[in-house]
Amino acid sequence: MTTVGGVCRSFPDRALARCFPCLSDPARRSSLGLKVTLVMLHLIFVGFLFLFDDDLIEKTKKEPWYIGIYLSLLFVTLVQYFITSSSSPGCDTSEVVGGLKQRQLASSRNGSLIVSVEGSQSGRNFQVSNSSSWTKLVMSMYPPGTSVRSCTCSYCNIEQPPRAKHCHDCDKCVLQFDHHCVWLGTCVGRDNHCKFWWYICEETALCLWTGILYITFLKANISRAWWKDAIMIILLVALSISILFLLLLLLFHSYLVLTNQTTYELVRRRRIPYLRRIPERVFPFSKGVCRNLSDFCCVRSSIYSLESLPSPEEVEEKSRPYTCFDVLTCRCC
Repeated sequence: MTTVGGVCRSFPDRALARCFPCLSDPARRSSLGLKVTLVMLHLIFVGFLFLFDDDLIEKTKKEPWYIGIYLSLLFVTLVQYFITSSSSPGCDTSEVVGGLKQRQLASSRNGSLIVSVEGSQSGRNFQVSNSSSWTKLVMSMYPPGTSVRSCTCSYCNIEQPPRAKHCHDCDKCVLQFDHHCVWLGTCVGRDNHCKFWWYICEETALCLWTGILYITFLKANISRAWWKDAIMIILLVALSISILFLLLLLLFHSYLVLTNQTTYELVRRRRIPYLRRIPERVFPFSKGVCRNLSDFCCVRSSIYSLESLPSPEEVEEKSRPYTCFDVLTCRCC
């Protein structure tokens, strides 16, 4: 047992750090362990299916395209998982301010940062050249009279724009924070929410298809070998629970996308100071279904897009009840 930097480390930890430097961090080891576990679960569910189901093997020989599509979906789902887990949830505010001081960005010749502010100042771009201009920009997105202290992260000591939140697991402020996903090992935020939605969509489709194959096997082989049936039934029960969870998760996040909300904003709405004054059934950041979908699917990573809080007039307009004329004119879109 040795002490390095005030932290006690055992011999296995030191040996692991020497052989695999990337695994010296316990958080990385935990994340890697979760990834390996998820891949193994996929292989177990699919492997037992091909191991026990002789009819499926025969079908593979007669209709190779069917199993080819199924295995392609399995491969695409796993690839999408690793893409999502390795993607950034959105540049944190400390990185934004740090970038102003340390590097010149390709989007500007003078080293300033191009920031797009949507909402009451829709379509306007701003050049932020230092931390002081960043503070002015952030405060302009809040109602007049808001104190800088109430918008400053107590951990990063940097002003947070609306919809940003400090994640204690990632130890940074994430723009448009949704939640921290344990299975992905990263936050879901502005830049990877779309990837996350596609992942759970593909995972749901894969689980549904696998469940259908399990049920088909049990219907055709229910009286042949009881121990095979017992294994398949146990796996099918676990798969059914996963399907139910994934379907609910997919529907929930689809609702969030259509209304331009995040999980954090929906669950903790009464605890977020700038959302307390807005009525419950009003979605302050919604721009209509079509625009919400467009912004969600076409995230521009080359520009920092922030959303300011709606003005009182915009809140009043959003809270106005729908009429028949509004439906005909597609006001919700």
